[in-house]
Formats: sequence, C-alpha cells, structure tokens
Amino acid sequence: MREIQTTADLIRASGGDPLIVWAAQGLGHGVRAWYDGDAVAVASPDLSKRDRLAVSGSAEPAARLAAGVLAEVGPSFRPFGSEELLRELADRVPGMQFAAAFGWMETVQTPDVTTMAAWLDGDAGIEELLAEASPSSYAWPGRGGVRRWAAVSGDGGELLSIAADAWSAPEVGFLAGVATRPVARGKGLSRQVCGFVTAELIKRHGRAALMVDGDNAAAIGLYRKLGYTYHRVAAAFV
Repeated sequence: MREIQTTADLIRASGGDPLIVWAAQGLGHGVRAWYDGDAVAVASPDLSKRDRLAVSGSAEPAARLAAGVLAEVGPSFRPFGSEELLRELADRVPGMQFAAAFGWMETVQTPDVTTMAAWLDGDAGIEELLAEASPSSYAWPGRGGVRRWAAVSGDGGELLSIAADAWSAPEVGFLAGVATRPVARGKGLSRQVCGFVTAELIKRHGRAALMVDGDNAAAIGLYRKLGYTYHRVAAAFV
C-alpha cells in the first residue's frame, strides 16, 4: 500500500468518491490516506463521533488495504463504506465484523425552499432542545468538528427546529444535529432548517451530505424532497 499525500491525489485515486473525500477532511487534523490498486482507505480520527476508516474499491485490494491500514493505525478505527463492500471486507479481513447498515445521502442541487431559518449567534438553547428531541444526536455544541447551528425560532425567540454544519470537508459540506421540538412537529420546520443549511453548504462547498438511519422513512423522505439521493452504506468493527 502507498500513502496519499495530497487531496488532489486522493480525488484522482478514488474517482472523486464523495464519501472518501468527505472522510479525508482536507487531509488535516491527523488524517491519513492510502491506496492499493483501485482501493482507497482514509483513516480519520474523531470524525462524527468515531475514529473512522473510509474504504472504497474492489473487494480484494480493499480487503488487503484495510488489513494493512488497521495494522498501522489500530483497531479503534471503524471501517465504513458501501454496504456491499463492507460485507465483503467482514468476510475477508481477519477480526473484522459487520456492524450495521445505514444511509449516506448527498446532493449538489440547491433546494427551492421558503425558509425562516437562520444561523445562530452562539449555541444557547441547543443542548436543551437536543436533550428533549434528539438525545442520540452525534452533533452537540462543543463537540469537535461541530461548527455552527441554524434554527427556525418562535415569535418569542425560542428554538423550534435546528440543524448543524458539522464535520464539513472543503469539498463536501455535512448536515447533522437535525432536531425539532415535539410541540412544533408537523409544521414543515425541519424542511425549512434543513433546506437552509443544505443551500448554505452547497454554496460554500459545492456538495452537501448527511448520514441517516436506513429505517427512518420520514427523514429519508424529507431529504429526498430537498434533492438528496440515497446510498446504502455500512460500518464494521475489529
């Protein structure tokens, strides 16, 4: 396996795979990347709550590369990539076990949404809303990589629906931390705040992406209406 030194080389080696490019985070903050044949692996520490090892390519070289990279960076890095590839890797890489399938969604299309959402000046009230509406959220104020929050607010200034710009890479903006207060649900507020953040991410990065549970039909439907396309991905562990 050979190490990749620049983002331009990574994009060439991966064919511009948005998931790989996102995981690389501009090759900053301790991120390392390698290739072997058509396989590419990116070890990205503390990315969306985990040490992650993004992998792409054909099964045989990807398995060889994943095994070599894990031997170097250690088992805290959790492999992820297309579901089909991760199932192959779980069969081929000693000690690797399939963990879970979920969705990666992405878009380059600016959504056509009328919105009252805006970026917040600070994060007051975010933790309270998340604790009530989405306690399992990966994005929280103060967590590494979580950059800023947007919200639709009520007439009294109370936060009703929120979303974050979190773990965005230079080439791929990332939407996370979506939550709506239970009493405000069913009014289209999530569509407003997600549409606003998506448009802002595309304007800044050229592409927006997110991860979603595969059984969350309501969220997937919302993101599809905003122009996102769904791809089956999965994670494994050693």
